[in-house]
Amino acid sequence: MSEHHQAVSHAAQPGAVRSGFRPESVAAVPLASIAKALGISLPSDEHATGVTGITLNSKAVEPGDLYVALPGSSRHGADFVPQAVDAGAVAIVTDDAGARQLALAGDQAVPVLIVENPRAVVGRLASLIYRSQPADGGSPSLFGVTGTNGKTTTTYFVNSLLRALGKKPGLIGTIEILAGGEPIPSVLTTPESTDVHALLALMRERGLDAASMEVSSHALSYHRVDGVMFDVVGFTNLTQDHLDLHGSMEEYFQTKAELFTSGRARRAVVTVDDEWGRRLAEQADIPVTTLSTTTPSTTAPSNADWEVASTSPRGLGTEFELKHRDGRSLRVHTGLPGDFNVANAALAVVMLLTSGVAPEAVQEALDAKDPLTVAVPGRMQLISTEPAAVVDFAHNPDALARALEAVRSPQEGSRVIVVFGATGQRDQSKRPTMGAIAARLADVVIVSDDDPHDEDAAAIRADVLRGAQAARESENLPCEIIESHPRDVAIRLAVDLATAKDTILVAGRGHEVWQEVQGVNLALDDRVELRAALTSKGFSVSTDQRIES
Repeated sequence: MSEHHQAVSHAAQPGAVRSGFRPESVAAVPLASIAKALGISLPSDEHATGVTGITLNSKAVEPGDLYVALPGSSRHGADFVPQAVDAGAVAIVTDDAGARQLALAGDQAVPVLIVENPRAVVGRLASLIYRSQPADGGSPSLFGVTGTNGKTTTTYFVNSLLRALGKKPGLIGTIEILAGGEPIPSVLTTPESTDVHALLALMRERGLDAASMEVSSHALSYHRVDGVMFDVVGFTNLTQDHLDLHGSMEEYFQTKAELFTSGRARRAVVTVDDEWGRRLAEQADIPVTTLSTTTPSTTAPSNADWEVASTSPRGLGTEFELKHRDGRSLRVHTGLPGDFNVANAALAVVMLLTSGVAPEAVQEALDAKDPLTVAVPGRMQLISTEPAAVVDFAHNPDALARALEAVRSPQEGSRVIVVFGATGQRDQSKRPTMGAIAARLADVVIVSDDDPHDEDAAAIRADVLRGAQAARESENLPCEIIESHPRDVAIRLAVDLATAKDTILVAGRGHEVWQEVQGVNLALDDRVELRAALTSKGFSVSTDQRIES
């Protein structure tokens, strides 16, 4: 489900929060301490009330919780206060509108703390209640990654490299959450701040010594990482996406830039391959290590601290040298295809170096464990080799272009067949752009549905088709353009059209297993559909799950 639909209060969407995030033991925090943190006075008889948890979802309330009633898109969280109190909530935090609603309904069985913007204080309160990053230490070293593309793969690379170094790491991201127990499927790229702080406390309780986290622009806009201090943050790139939320690329950039401030992070690694990265490196008010992942030339040498100095193919992946301006270098290999995965791997390595890990230790881990060849579901995931069939999460113009370029085979007569669409209720301006990119870089363009949400799927397809057809006509492109839906039918069509030497790219949804259409979640996994279609045509499917990105 998209970040767009999850941006509203969970109180207005009961049942959205998953279990398993909280530590086993939480020492009660007096309500008086919480009120003091908010600058609120309490009657003396309410001072001793003990708080042991915090949530935005009435259905996730446990005894001893502080329930935060937020305004939602259609209902106010105050509507669910009776359920929260019945479940054991010992106090409520809400805004003036919520407090008036409770007073009119007579629902004030527990103390109600009123603040102007409750969402803006949730992170601070969660940090206080769960003691997620205590001043006396003991919490996991925390690595945060932001940028338009590459966040998921980079956090998996960081996690894998930490394991190769003998660490016990956790992970918080788009696909799953790893906190020392069974993997927990993710709902949001970055969970709500109540869950983030609970997870950090849980990791500390379970003895994890490091964690990597994806930090989306939505997370920064909606205060999901408030109260969190990152040891090292990394920046991948910035390209068009989420303009439905941010309005402009400048606003999108400034939102991302908030992570690179002294109130949120101690050190940073910034990829400076584009102007956005160079601006960020100059603007950040914390120590910044710069990284260039485009191979420098003799006429235009890189001024970055670290640079990818040379690359050579090795299997599906790449070997490269990561070189510091002082002459130090590391030999790095990733088994994952595409120049963008060289960039992701380089960023992960430099983030570990910036955290204080010795270059010699990193080199030893790289040589012994090959940690940058790691499974990342739905990220350039290879389903078969003849034809080459790949599932990827590419859902914006830059990512789609990079994926199409990465899968192009040098074999004579090989075609690229792409199946993709665009997400409903998101930035509509990128739809024709993505269509044009597909027309330029693929031989057969099959436009289908992504997640239409509440939009008309046919209208979304028409936007994409318009861009593809306009590019084909104006640029005299030889591609074939086909509209096909639903998506499983489009995937079968791609396989029907393919020969053993072709490449099929199914782009846009990656690891997702549900497709939202008019408020209904339909079971749909591109990987499952592609495997089934290939098998039915007599093609073999891959069993090597390492070759993913």
